[in-house]
Amino acid sequence: MGWLAKLLEKYPEMAVYLAVGIGFFLGRLKFRGFGLGVVTASLLVGIFIGNLFHVPVSDQAKSMLFLLFLFGIGYSVGPSFFRNLKGDGWRWAVLAVFVPVVGLLAAYAMARILKLDVGYSAGMLSGALTESPAIGTASEAIRGLGVSEEQKELWVVHIAVADAICYIFGTIGVIWCCGTLGPRLLGIDLLTESKKEEKKLGIQHTRLGITSGWRPFGLRAYTVKSNSPVVGKTVDAAEKSVTEARLFVERIRRRGEILSATPETVIEAGDTLAVLGRTEALVTILGPLSAETADPELLEIPVASYDLYVTSRGIVGKTLQQLVDTVEEGRGVMLRGMTRGGESLPVGLNVEVERGDTLHVTGPESNVQKLAPIIGRIIPPNEDSDIGVLGIAICIGVMVGATITFPIGGLRISLGTSVGTLLAGLAVGWGRSTRPWFARIPDAAILFMRSIGLAAFVAMIGLKAGPIFVSAVKESGYLLFLGGIVVTVVPLISGILFGRYVLRLDPVQLLGGVAGAQTMIAGVAAVQEKSDSPIATLGYSYTVAIGHILLTTWGTIIVSLLT
Repeated sequence: MGWLAKLLEKYPEMAVYLAVGIGFFLGRLKFRGFGLGVVTASLLVGIFIGNLFHVPVSDQAKSMLFLLFLFGIGYSVGPSFFRNLKGDGWRWAVLAVFVPVVGLLAAYAMARILKLDVGYSAGMLSGALTESPAIGTASEAIRGLGVSEEQKELWVVHIAVADAICYIFGTIGVIWCCGTLGPRLLGIDLLTESKKEEKKLGIQHTRLGITSGWRPFGLRAYTVKSNSPVVGKTVDAAEKSVTEARLFVERIRRRGEILSATPETVIEAGDTLAVLGRTEALVTILGPLSAETADPELLEIPVASYDLYVTSRGIVGKTLQQLVDTVEEGRGVMLRGMTRGGESLPVGLNVEVERGDTLHVTGPESNVQKLAPIIGRIIPPNEDSDIGVLGIAICIGVMVGATITFPIGGLRISLGTSVGTLLAGLAVGWGRSTRPWFARIPDAAILFMRSIGLAAFVAMIGLKAGPIFVSAVKESGYLLFLGGIVVTVVPLISGILFGRYVLRLDPVQLLGGVAGAQTMIAGVAAVQEKSDSPIATLGYSYTVAIGHILLTTWGTIIVSLLT
């Protein structure tokens, strides 16, 4: 193995990519819904390789990757972060602050009780609260302390050790509290309660879309029979006569000639209509009343499937039902789906539209073009990234974080380059939500920045921690594990009780909101599985942005509090 040791020491990037590659493979494996996740797996693989071989790690490379990750996080949560500070969202914002604050206090208390050093304490916080980015902010804060370089390196290594020990129950704890303990504390049956909330929001399930509610759409040709109830009616009246679904007549073939269908056009027997609507509605409603026919020329209508980004003040806060009733430009346009902060939302008539939402629509291109300015803007297909804005924003974030300090008691706490970059990403992401043409970076690029940035960063942390990992676990492993259990469970239970009995939040959405405040999507998955409903995703979308910001910042705060 000597040749491999020399190779890894000469080319340390090999070890980093090996740790990331194996980490991504192992992190995606799950047993009964539980998995390590790619970040923790990359950390553990890095520790394993570092324990076997001496691999020099560049602090500059670590910093560059971590800053790229932080910008990506800020960019992606920017719109929802500011949105949740407005209107009725204040209750969710309070929950999103309450849970991380309780988590910070619990971590601080356990660190004092167990007499942990600052490195172990920060790692316990990041692992137990399942927020690996706190490893980076805590490491930066430690490097700014007035202690020897050897002590700094030891504490940074201790962060990785504690995070690896505490993260396992951190994940299990969120799944158990949200999916099992939480419903018992609230005295609810998840299945029954979720159906109540679905009914209130106007969400319905069918066999084709039990969890998502999506329906396929179709444009079909039907010949009107002489005894059809629509004969003699205008197109507008015929469309409104169908109350159980939205169907639209786009074109008409009459005596061999193709006509554009206007609301005033009168339908005659023998007409062939090009009708747009949900496939189920076309089959069940029009099928028995008219004869479907193949007419490629009639159906040769440009149909667009676009994403509309919500920026218009006129529709923010309105329900989907209100948009259907009041926005005339929406005629002929069907809603395929809806996302908020990158998370898919269940679509119901009483779901409110918020600024920064993305509406996925389908309809004749001309109709969609008319609707777009009413909603906001069409998000054009984009494969290029605005690297200019990215580079300048990170530079400004680092500069701001390095120069701004806050006096707290007898201390002056630096904002830190990590938090500065996170805030820069937040600002650019918000600017993108208000000006969709500004700082355009495709979702795939942001996902790559977040994935490779954090995974490679923690892999390098693991490579450094490898040589002392075993001895550190023997020294403090059981204390860290027990302390991590407390730090995981206390904020979850507190958040569930506070959210229900003080903030009066809906119970199923609350469980998703608590999972979001600890940024653990596995908790939402546990609720969805037991409730047979996507309702919990709404609560998660309200809190996850603030949770990411605060929990990442806690890495800096816990170091400052303990030193």
